[in-house]
Amino acid sequence: MTGGPGAAFLKAFRIIQLEGFAGILRSMARLRHFGSSSTSDQNLYHDWIRRYDTPSTMETERLLNRISELEQPPLISVLMQTCNSNVDWFIEAIESVTSQIYPHWELCFADDNSTSPEIRQLLSRYAANDPRVRIAFRNESGATSKATNDALAIARGDWITVLDNNDRFSAQALFWIATTAADNPKIDFIYTDEDKLDTRGRRCEPHFKCDWNPDLFYSQNMAGHLCAYRHSLIKSVSGFRKGFEGAHDYDLNLRCIESITSQQIYHIPKVLYHWRAHSDSSTPATGAKSGTRDSAQRALQEYHTRTGSGAQVECTEFGFRTQFPLPSSPPLVSLIIPTRNGLHLLQQCINSIVEKTTYPNYEIIIVDNDSDDPKVLDYLATISAAPNISVMRDNRPFNYSALNNQAAAAARGELIGLLNNDIEVISADWLEEMVSQALRTEIGAVGGKLLYPDNTIQHGGIILGIGGCAGHAHKGFSKHSPGYFGRANLTSNFSAVTAACLVVRKTIFEEVGGLNEDDLAIAFNDVDFCLRVATAGYRNLWTPYAELYHHESATRGRDERPEQKARLASEESYMKTIWGDWITSDPAYSPNLTLEHENFSFAFPPRKHSLGCGHIRS
Repeated sequence: MTGGPGAAFLKAFRIIQLEGFAGILRSMARLRHFGSSSTSDQNLYHDWIRRYDTPSTMETERLLNRISELEQPPLISVLMQTCNSNVDWFIEAIESVTSQIYPHWELCFADDNSTSPEIRQLLSRYAANDPRVRIAFRNESGATSKATNDALAIARGDWITVLDNNDRFSAQALFWIATTAADNPKIDFIYTDEDKLDTRGRRCEPHFKCDWNPDLFYSQNMAGHLCAYRHSLIKSVSGFRKGFEGAHDYDLNLRCIESITSQQIYHIPKVLYHWRAHSDSSTPATGAKSGTRDSAQRALQEYHTRTGSGAQVECTEFGFRTQFPLPSSPPLVSLIIPTRNGLHLLQQCINSIVEKTTYPNYEIIIVDNDSDDPKVLDYLATISAAPNISVMRDNRPFNYSALNNQAAAAARGELIGLLNNDIEVISADWLEEMVSQALRTEIGAVGGKLLYPDNTIQHGGIILGIGGCAGHAHKGFSKHSPGYFGRANLTSNFSAVTAACLVVRKTIFEEVGGLNEDDLAIAFNDVDFCLRVATAGYRNLWTPYAELYHHESATRGRDERPEQKARLASEESYMKTIWGDWITSDPAYSPNLTLEHENFSFAFPPRKHSLGCGHIRS
């Protein structure tokens, strides 16, 4: 519902007014799928840095004044291990700490028996010139984890963070860590956004992260850099573990989150860490090297073993797939399909379920909303003879919420599956995947990966705020595209998923009162439902491992009549009134990413963020 060429002209005019003709060029660039390393994307990021990530003198003065107001400024210990490091990069890393605008830090080195006299001389010189620099010289080379633990052993700070010897902090990095910790005394774990340094030292490929997202974290080390830990937390888990080299930070994070709640995890949506991409490095998410990937998989598998989830972890191209077990007797799932006429689509939907679905225990409830096509009526009469297919009649004016609620009340299943009649099954184990996720006690609504018939993505989770209310993540991306940092092919939590294909435990459906029949008869009822599920304390989840085609709204068509547009406007108004704060600050998305498009491109300008302890409900 774009509003046509007139609306597009007005939008372009407003962009020119606010940003000039350069703004039009940026807007056109953002229409492309984000994530390539093209020159235009790089130039766009440099423009973004210049506008929004280059503090003015006045802004820096404001930050310095904030430091002076801290009653008890926390001491932050920066751990760094080195062994014959690249001298130029090593100096850059050190000076990114010594040039911090926040002065209450100490830099704790562990020299892992460097044979280079230049490195030892460099360390000694920095220590002689600044009492905040501390060094532990090791007599033998060892694992990265052991060296970092030696640096930890001499740390005295309230908070601990780690800087790799090739990388750099932003000049404001420790300021944001310190003030966040001071303002939020109950948090124990902080992570920030990051970008990379190319071979010429230029910033590129920013990773604008969402707030704490447990299921995305089970798919990749989304915390990455920069992480800061309360000293007592990192000591309580005995620091880093030997044997997880390359993924020792992921292993540490997994052990840390076992002993804290999601309320104690804090995301700062600012690029505070610059990670140098070079031949010996591995990605923060999964690791470019097989050894790093294997270590990360083992760390994640051990986590699930320790927590008793029963999950099995396997490597994928973009991260990890964590598969949760089904009971030996899989529970009954009631698949609810509202329909009106549309014989071909309904047949295609039912046939694909019956012929492809390998899940052994389901019933189909078709809710017929006043079909008058004789062929459809004959078809419904025929298939209702099947033992696990029933047809309910409802001749009221179309109310999607009411149709589903009526069927849910009659459903016998432990789980309810909401399906559109224009859905077509692709992956035979789609229901096993969705049910195994939905049975987890902490999980609410589960959505699948919906594709258009041309194998581009229709639904990859719902992002609040896009288009004014809600939009589909990665819409229009190819089926196999990694999407934004792999997220189009990784299980993760979203604030909402579409009811075109949604599975939820019936007890949860009833707990939140089902779909809203009174205020959201047609649109946004699934978003409203998911947000009520999240408010009740459950995490909503999207999985790419349940694939289905969605021949979107093929039977209803578009809302073009004046009364339909008025109804849509009313429903959107209701959503903004009830869920306004959530819509403007979706914890499953970054304020640095656009709400104009569904492609995870940059926000010009970024939305203000409260720097609150935002996270997906746990």
